[in-house]
Amino acid sequence: MSDVVQADRRRDNRESGVGADGFPVDRRREDVVRAHMPLVGHLVREMLARVPAHVNRDDLLSAGYAALVAAARGFDDARGVPFARFAAARVRGALLDELRGLDWASRSVRQRARRTDSARQELTAELGRTPTVAEVAARLGCSVEDIESADDDVQRAVVFSLQGFATAGADDMVTEPSLGPEEMLIRRERLGYLRHAVDVLPERLRAVIIGYFFEERPMAAIAAELGVTESRVSQLRAEALSLLKDGLNTHLDPALAQPAKEGCVARRRSAYYEQIGSRGTLHDRLAVTTPDGLPLVAAA
Repeated sequence: MSDVVQADRRRDNRESGVGADGFPVDRRREDVVRAHMPLVGHLVREMLARVPAHVNRDDLLSAGYAALVAAARGFDDARGVPFARFAAARVRGALLDELRGLDWASRSVRQRARRTDSARQELTAELGRTPTVAEVAARLGCSVEDIESADDDVQRAVVFSLQGFATAGADDMVTEPSLGPEEMLIRRERLGYLRHAVDVLPERLRAVIIGYFFEERPMAAIAAELGVTESRVSQLRAEALSLLKDGLNTHLDPALAQPAKEGCVARRRSAYYEQIGSRGTLHDRLAVTTPDGLPLVAAA
């Protein structure tokens, strides 16, 4: 089939509200959004690791989900870009915008603060005393109200800094250098090992880890599904995390692995470590992420 015919068919489908697979476009978009919601959670967790603790997780999630929906509406698979990569860029941008909205210390505020401080220092040196607001305003050629407004903005920035952003802005807090090819390969291999380590966990431990961390379900919901108390779910989570840590260290950082012990429990743990290694090859471990290091989402 020629490119022209394919283009015509795509146009006809868009106009009729039907996708290339014959399903309504709105339904396909909803399926895509639902399938990629864990991607938003992953990007938010990644962002929260580099910002102060007071930043609200739910606010970031709301911004991320809204960006995911917008990405689904604006996505065109004819461009040949995977949706996960397209959506990740949109979501990251939305998260940055959300953080910028929290950052009182904008570039213009800092510039005005520097000009005001410079004028005050010059006048202090000339007058031998602290200048009045009117004198500073006269030196800068602005009104007293402008100086007072600038001082108010600086005070807001100072309060925000005390809450955790220090002197850096939102962009400074989340910007990190891009990983080189070797670093990205190592990162992807580690993520692959983690995915395989989760896959071979005992059934109940796997259900807790996937439910709590991957699906971000409340502990009460996981407890109800397993028929246990929330306290027991917490114990299972701690047990699973300990297994994952030791299993990953055995393969990735042997120096950090716990020394081998005797007994039935030790034998079960050793068998689990062997299962992680035999789960797949390097190619299999790399296949759980995109070339950019993002987790692949199963097709809806």
